[in-house]
Amino acid sequence: MSGHRWTWLAGATTALVIALGWSVAAARAKKPVDWVALNPGFAGATFVNDSETCRTCHEDDVKHFSGTKHATAFAVNRPADTGGCESCHGPRSKHIENPTAELRVDPKSRAQSLVCLPCHEGGSRLGWKAGAHHTNDVSCTSCHYVMGQKSERGLLIKATTSDTCYQCHTDVRAEGNKMSHHPVREGRMNCASCHNAHGSTPGLLTKNTVNETCYSCHTEKRGPFVWEHAPARENCANCHTPHGSNQRNLLTSKDPFLCLSCHSYGGHINLPRYNRVSNPYGSGCSNCHVSMHGSNHPSGAKLTR
Repeated sequence: MSGHRWTWLAGATTALVIALGWSVAAARAKKPVDWVALNPGFAGATFVNDSETCRTCHEDDVKHFSGTKHATAFAVNRPADTGGCESCHGPRSKHIENPTAELRVDPKSRAQSLVCLPCHEGGSRLGWKAGAHHTNDVSCTSCHYVMGQKSERGLLIKATTSDTCYQCHTDVRAEGNKMSHHPVREGRMNCASCHNAHGSTPGLLTKNTVNETCYSCHTEKRGPFVWEHAPARENCANCHTPHGSNQRNLLTSKDPFLCLSCHSYGGHINLPRYNRVSNPYGSGCSNCHVSMHGSNHPSGAKLTR
């Protein structure tokens, strides 16, 4: 078969897959929001289904909203029953009759996320309801700002992912300013490189375990090794602190003292005075035990090769 026929076949197949994906997504029923459960004031309210009515009073809000991804999505595929504004704010007939804040859903409550989830559940948000953020009453609007474009991606409430996280995690920001750190403040990675804010794993990690998350970048540490170092196999955090350290290589303490916290037996020059970083041999234990994560060398039982 000639090259152009292969190209045509590949293009046709791609188009078919996309079309089928769109048709499945369109056919999938979206679970309606129970507005009365979120706020009893919605009882008896109906959908006006006219965003221009909202613009009468909220012109500035509508103007800022018009540049967001939500506005673009509604313009392409406008919700049939709820219109644009009411998709997120609920039926507004009673609000038009009496324009007060009685039909407000508390943005600080985790119940507020029930407004977003009908469209945004699944994928990386599959474990949201079992996650630490949801359990601790962190709502979607704690991190996302829907009514305007404050960030390039994700409709975040701050300009970057890390700045958004630092609103609460100030201790992590402080650790990131230490001598040894992941390149977050340099912009080469961010909190979402290791953490899924919408997930439910311990530590909200992107993978199931600490080690799997670390191996995403540090593949040379994965193994398998003929001679394994048990603490490294068990958990990278046994020796490393991920957010920042004043010891090199993100270690939890100075190299030789870290080794001596486990290897304190006699018959070896494993005393601090022999293993100071300032001694002529430099790094203490790791001067000889160079493969501390594991070794595949036939003579590497002591991780010296």
